[in-house]
Amino acid sequence: MHRAPQFIRFSLMTLVFATVLVPFSFGAKAESFTGLVSDAMCGKQHMMEGDPITCLRACVQKGSKYALVVGDKVYTLDTQDKTALATLDKLANKMATVKGQANGDEIQVSSVSAAK
Repeated sequence: MHRAPQFIRFSLMTLVFATVLVPFSFGAKAESFTGLVSDAMCGKQHMMEGDPITCLRACVQKGSKYALVVGDKVYTLDTQDKTALATLDKLANKMATVKGQANGDEIQVSSVSAAK
């Protein structure tokens, strides 16, 4: 009969620890990356003949994500933000600065702007 209060106490302690510790795991700082706006399918080298911008936009329309080519590395850009997507479209095949959190070859985008 005394197990219910112990269970409640344990549950409350677990909730308190989770509330305190979870923000630390998500507290990684956003980084800035400057590179050429491309798409994840083509990366550094566009496959369609002709204009790279036309190729990039065609690939994105077919479901490819935008990408950022930084030196030899190609980062896939993960965002659903309509403003960021519109800015990426406007900066197709141009230099851009993307702020966000990198996880391997993917950046969770927080903002996009033209490179200065």
